[in-house]
Amino acid sequence: MTRPVSDPIGLEVRWDRLAAATDEAAATVLRTAFSTIIRESNDYTVVLMDRAGRTMAESRAGIPAFAALMSSLTERVLRRFPLDEWRDGDSVITNDPWIATGHLPDIAMISPVFHRGRLVGFTGTVAHSPDIGGTPSTGATELISEGILIPPLRLFRAGRIERGVKDLLLTNVRLADQVWGDLEAQAAAHAVCRRRAREFLTDFGEEDFEDFAAQVHAVTDAAMRAGIRDLPDGVYRVALDADGVDGHPTHIASAVTVRGAEVGIDYTGSSPQVPYATNSTLNHTRAYSVYPLKILLDPSTRTQWGSYRSIRVTAPEGTIVNPTFPAPVLARHLTGHLLSCAIYQALAPVLPDRVIADSGGAPALRVRFAGVDDDGRPFSLMLFANAGMGASKEEDGLSTTAFPTNSGGGSIEALEAASPLHFLRKELRPGSGGRGRRRGGLGQDIEVHNPTGRPVHMVLLGDRERHPALGLAGGDPGATAQVVLDSGERVPLKSVSHLAPGSSVVISFAGGGGFGPAEEREPELLIADEIAGYTAPPHRRHPARTPSASAHEEAAR
Repeated sequence: MTRPVSDPIGLEVRWDRLAAATDEAAATVLRTAFSTIIRESNDYTVVLMDRAGRTMAESRAGIPAFAALMSSLTERVLRRFPLDEWRDGDSVITNDPWIATGHLPDIAMISPVFHRGRLVGFTGTVAHSPDIGGTPSTGATELISEGILIPPLRLFRAGRIERGVKDLLLTNVRLADQVWGDLEAQAAAHAVCRRRAREFLTDFGEEDFEDFAAQVHAVTDAAMRAGIRDLPDGVYRVALDADGVDGHPTHIASAVTVRGAEVGIDYTGSSPQVPYATNSTLNHTRAYSVYPLKILLDPSTRTQWGSYRSIRVTAPEGTIVNPTFPAPVLARHLTGHLLSCAIYQALAPVLPDRVIADSGGAPALRVRFAGVDDDGRPFSLMLFANAGMGASKEEDGLSTTAFPTNSGGGSIEALEAASPLHFLRKELRPGSGGRGRRRGGLGQDIEVHNPTGRPVHMVLLGDRERHPALGLAGGDPGATAQVVLDSGERVPLKSVSHLAPGSSVVISFAGGGGFGPAEEREPELLIADEIAGYTAPPHRRHPARTPSASAHEEAAR
């Protein structure tokens, strides 16, 4: 039974203490990880959970949508390893896309927290591995081609490495040192969480987390439901289209249903699953549906398990947002990231002051470079760089800012130190933000040069080559993305190719959509844009487009 929150200040102090533990553990991951994907691009998360696997505190760095998956992930792991089978020092890993975060490169790790001989909670991390075997591309037609699948397995048992599991994993990847180094970084973060969790219980005189967890779950649940109640009951529908793959364009149909203090998001009518890597498993679909709603309706309360209880996400099995095993899912973000656009477009009629236009980085454009340098050393580098965010009613969109993910671009110096590649320029892309009363955020141009005497393998995973980020309320769409070799040849955004010795490639990231009619933009802001170099000649601007369908059905209260 949940005890009433009679001391809200005391509860906040304890909650802040536990949140600080996850942030400290996140800093441990960043400082000890081997790969630039974690150290520079923040592709990870850290959480602390109660005995049932429900998150109590989530790190404020890393990928927020990953944290939204940790409770359901741990629930599935506990079906395989019941509570009475865990020992202090255990760690279980999995990258099963239907259990974890949606594709094989993300390795999740779950460890128990024991206090005075009793299991009182769990700590969890997810981190994007620099390699998972397989062939990174959108061309795979089934999951097995994308790398090694790890069902829930113990990597550590009572503090000792399960040698067979480690050997099996590292034998199937190209960058064994980096993969193992990142897993050890995750294990180090778990050690920090365990230590701080025990100190928490000792300092506050608690035997376990049960009472504390029940109270913070109730607080976040109530806060989210209060935000939902501010919406008028109704069904809000939208449909949008994206490039998809040749012959299989992506269509997302979304119906957001508000009933009292609960929201349902249904994706019936979306594209069937495809034999390509753009499928988004239901858990990934759910994560990238609840997170945009959380920051829209309850932006101030910390996120944890209670934040998600009032949101229900459904999608027909066999669709691109709920594929069946063994569908390929490597580029699942090319579908999952679009969901924030659909949700915000659907709610624009009732929340015009709070939603934003489509973002150019929804979905994100990722580029993987791999090869062998002139000394014969292999390298692999994933370029995480950001496009422009959509504008809101009151503010221009942020330029080169990730959304709805939270991954960072990282420093060019660190990327060059990890590979023989040279980054010749990295600059804002003039004219890429959609025009409007409020301008969309600008994308960027990044030029990468191959100075070696060998070709470099280049894998592109992107979208918005033909479908730009749409504006809202009369705002223009942003510029589309493109990749162009120094020969002038355009490279498709879903392709595998080579960067020849001595050649360069320019990667142009999409701009965000504008908000409101462009003719209503204040003259002083137009002048400021010109002075800053944010605008481009008219012939470079993209023509306006509108969503493929949009309707709002107001239901009876």
